[in-house]
Amino acid sequence: MAHTDSRTMRRVLGREIAGTIGLLTDEHDFRAMRRYRSFTFDDHATYLKQMEALLRTRALQGSHTTVALFDPEEYTEFCEQKGLDPDIPSTRTRFTAHLALTGPSLPYEGQPLADLLSSLVDEAVRQATWEYATTLLARLGACTSCGEDIGRAAFTRASELLVRILDTAPPGDRHLVCSVTGPPETLVAALHATDTGNALELDETEALEFTTVLALGLATESPGGLVIRASAPGTPDRVYGWRLRAYGLTPLTAGEVFDAYCTDIDSGDLISPESNVDYCAPPDLGDEKPTRGHHH
Repeated sequence: MAHTDSRTMRRVLGREIAGTIGLLTDEHDFRAMRRYRSFTFDDHATYLKQMEALLRTRALQGSHTTVALFDPEEYTEFCEQKGLDPDIPSTRTRFTAHLALTGPSLPYEGQPLADLLSSLVDEAVRQATWEYATTLLARLGACTSCGEDIGRAAFTRASELLVRILDTAPPGDRHLVCSVTGPPETLVAALHATDTGNALELDETEALEFTTVLALGLATESPGGLVIRASAPGTPDRVYGWRLRAYGLTPLTAGEVFDAYCTDIDSGDLISPESNVDYCAPPDLGDEKPTRGHHH
């Protein structure tokens, strides 16, 4: 009886333990890990199938599991820095625990593994975009004329513009996308704000990432744009936007917005506009003509 009670208590306690699983999302990363003899999987599809079964089992047992993106190159660097043998399971476990604190991760909530993989990759791209934009802003340093931190000033300016954009938008949910073009690649950030009727709800991390990318475009005067789509029940969606210009935003005309949404990016051919969507000019942000800013 005492033995049974002990096993029962261990099962109950097991449900109190949160776990993290490091997931190899693609075939290339999976092959990279196969060089370790202690990594015994030999087929990526089978690996993913068994991983999904494990996640479902833990969920049925009432256990919470976080799934992190396992990067073999980062794993190698981690082992070298810590002086650990990469070819033992306990080292992979330590790295996975490290990922839970520093890397892209998402909770498993019973969704199909394919959906989780897609979301996990998106989260990794978001985090990498934010880290890259933050690094570039920091490298701008201080203004040689006034000593003000250029990156910080641009972030403040971007925050003010974002508030104006959200405040002047029509009622409804708002989805914003900001893109900044520059070497070596285009940075894209998205922000979704939900209209509850009394206030706007938005994800703080998304807002931080969005503001950082916008700030980078303003500070470096890189080509870029910002578009917003406002959606409310019973009314057509409204789509409008701006170009990034001179430390501020220049409104796009309704025709320019229409052309942007109704032209195939790859071929340049016209495509049919969406039904129940108004492509229009943006409202007045009430933004005074910005000063030249720090254009050094």
